[in-house]
Amino acid sequence: MPDIKPSISYDDFARLDLRIATIVAAEPIEGADKLLKLTLDVGELGERTIAAGIKAWYAPEDLIGKQVSYLANLEPRLLRGIESQGMLVAADDGTRAVLLHPDQSLSAGSILR
Repeated sequence: MPDIKPSISYDDFARLDLRIATIVAAEPIEGADKLLKLTLDVGELGERTIAAGIKAWYAPEDLIGKQVSYLANLEPRLLRGIESQGMLVAADDGTRAVLLHPDQSLSAGSILR
């Protein structure tokens, strides 16, 4: 049976600010094997920059214009000189990461519920 993380309360879950973001720019980060620097349009929250560990599965030019699920209120973290302001939401089956995205176009900044 796979490991499962400990249960959290609904209040803990409710603290997550999950949004739809549109990727407006993507580029490799010099010296990083796994990371891409992404600029996201998060609607009323403005543009955000993140370092995402998806370089093995996604070419930067293929990401422009894609809508993705985004954790907006993750504490910023410095990765390879980039202040990463949040995190993409992806599924990982042990062999690849797959970005989660809406099946229909939404306004950037739309809230995931």
